[in-house]
Amino acid sequence: MIIQQSILKLKTEPSLSAHGNSLRGYISNQFPQYDILHNHKDVGKFIYLYPRIQYRIIKEEGYIIGIEEGSNLVQLIGSKIETITLKDEIHKILKKQITSEDVQFGITDSVITYSFIKPWLALNEKNYSDFIHVRTKKDKDVILKNILTGNLLSISKSLGYIVEQQINVTSLNLSETDSFLKGTPMLGFLGTFSVNFEIPDFWGIGKSVSRGFGTVKKLKI
Repeated sequence: MIIQQSILKLKTEPSLSAHGNSLRGYISNQFPQYDILHNHKDVGKFIYLYPRIQYRIIKEEGYIIGIEEGSNLVQLIGSKIETITLKDEIHKILKKQITSEDVQFGITDSVITYSFIKPWLALNEKNYSDFIHVRTKKDKDVILKNILTGNLLSISKSLGYIVEQQINVTSLNLSETDSFLKGTPMLGFLGTFSVNFEIPDFWGIGKSVSRGFGTVKKLKI
């Protein structure tokens, strides 16, 4: 499946050290008329779609990823903002780089290896209980592979992509890491996985991807 995408990369002075959620909050407050910037229509009404706008801070630089209908909006944001204020600190934008392109998403004939460059929040209340009561790494990996497959199916459904072949997670090499979502401690995972599925760089998988969690990047092997 071909997906339209734009990525706005921001280099600032001083550099960015906050979490992607802070960048999300600032941008959505600057452009409140666009509900896909924060994935809510009104107070308490969540938009149940794979987020079309996603925010990351990677190596002290800001990334705003626009997917499909979010692509043009990211270009608009890039033309409008000159500073970013996070936690009462003003960051002057020194350089903006906008990349707009069509990217591939979906089942592939080959296996691709990815790295989670931001913690993957894989577990909800139910599967967290299942996970912590499993003792062996092999059994834990089975749970995580099933969740990862489910995440990819969920994204596919939201984008209107029909998965006509089986998704095979052929390897998983993850370690647990402590994470926080809106001040709540969460169990996250960092590491690599391989799957017969094309995922564009900097897209997120799992919970709270708009805030930066679960960000993936292809490994060059």
